[in-house]
Amino acid sequence: MNPILVYTYPLSVVLIFALAIGVGLFLTRKFHLNWRLYWIGGVIFILSQVFHLPFNFLLLNPFLKARLPEALPEAWVLPITALLLGLSAGLFEELARWAGYRWWAKDARSWSRGLLYGAGHGGVEAILIGGLVLVTYINMMAIRNHDLATLVPPEQLSLAQAQFNAFWSAQWYDSLLSAFERALTLPAHIAWSILVLQVFVRRQTRWLGFAILWHALVDAAAVFAVGTWGVYVAEAIVGVNAAASMAIILAFRRPEPEPLLEAGLPFPASPDLLSGMPPVEETAENLNRTRFSG
Repeated sequence: MNPILVYTYPLSVVLIFALAIGVGLFLTRKFHLNWRLYWIGGVIFILSQVFHLPFNFLLLNPFLKARLPEALPEAWVLPITALLLGLSAGLFEELARWAGYRWWAKDARSWSRGLLYGAGHGGVEAILIGGLVLVTYINMMAIRNHDLATLVPPEQLSLAQAQFNAFWSAQWYDSLLSAFERALTLPAHIAWSILVLQVFVRRQTRWLGFAILWHALVDAAAVFAVGTWGVYVAEAIVGVNAAASMAIILAFRRPEPEPLLEAGLPFPASPDLLSGMPPVEETAENLNRTRFSG
């Protein structure tokens, strides 16, 4: 057992929670927004998983395990599996993101609001993952001084022992991978939200297709890399995507619209309204009436 893991696993949880809440806090303060869009984004992410996870568990995964190896050469199984899993994630999450903009976050039509909405997606996902890491850590701490043979059925003992040994024999930096991955994934969620936002601000549906395709390719590349080269190459791919996501976020930056009435400026008269008014004859009497008006 690596004793430093007793401290690094909970540190990873703290970092994940701090990242998720810290990004929301930064955006709400910088752009003077409330947390409403953040939590809407988070709820939309959860709703996407309500449909995404059962679809994978009941339909996609059984097909991938039972049918795909029979239908394709062995060399094609992993790439197609990765692509279908990525496409599943892209479709469910980006369509849910679009639905959230369409029917719930109707006021999220600016760059800053899109950032906060996307931060909610990625932030709540990070909080859920951090919660899973915390629960796993608590369970592993609770059983580390017990005989596993007294806690699990005999047919599950070997698997439970392997999981226990892997958890407590990891390198300290491996125990922080969850936090590192969340830091790289959050910019992607924000960038995808900015892309989907363009459907509404530019009135072009193709941006939803771009977000779905990008999400699918990123997830597929990560799944393929884990199965082929290992977790560190997969994290490197996620890191490249994080850099690309930041570039996309900055490329779509626009000046924030500022309502004239909120800024204390006079409301401009509509040209159409003025054009419908009758002309005022410049007589001495009319000029005298308006001299002291206003």
